[in-house]
Amino acid sequence: MHVGLQKLQFGGGTVPASEDDKLPSMSQLIYFCGSMRGGRQDAALYARLIKKLEAYGTVLNLSDSIGDTTLTVEILEVRECGREKMIHDKDVRMLEECNVVVAEVTQPSMGVGYEIGRASAMKKNILCLFRPDSGKSLSAMIRGADNGDQIVVKDYQETDIDDIFKDFFAKDEL
Repeated sequence: MHVGLQKLQFGGGTVPASEDDKLPSMSQLIYFCGSMRGGRQDAALYARLIKKLEAYGTVLNLSDSIGDTTLTVEILEVRECGREKMIHDKDVRMLEECNVVVAEVTQPSMGVGYEIGRASAMKKNILCLFRPDSGKSLSAMIRGADNGDQIVVKDYQETDIDDIFKDFFAKDEL
């Protein structure tokens, strides 16, 4: 990913490099999150989910990284070394600007949990996606946050995702 002085390029859009810049106005800004340093096993799945989410709006994420199956945790740690504050601040700004958050939570990730917590405090609508056939257990803090309204947790198989997205984005015309 190329980081410029003025703007950062992410997926389908440009993200401002400072608070003085504003995100492009779109009808729906979707923040997608999935494990980066916590494990890269689902990178190809993230890319497919992001592609499907683009039907509902502009997806804000590190799509050039999050769905890149060639990036390992080790490569990310080297590439991001010394840039943690910039990454944190940019991601929090995208959370503030987005309309909704979609989080793939099957691969445990402290960062994704943090993003969900911040988004919840900001009163964002959140969809958490978990694959029970992964053999993993979903954190009680995520599963227990499901209130059927602001935070929705869905167990899914990839073949279910079109219907899940359709129902989630139709809800109250986010």
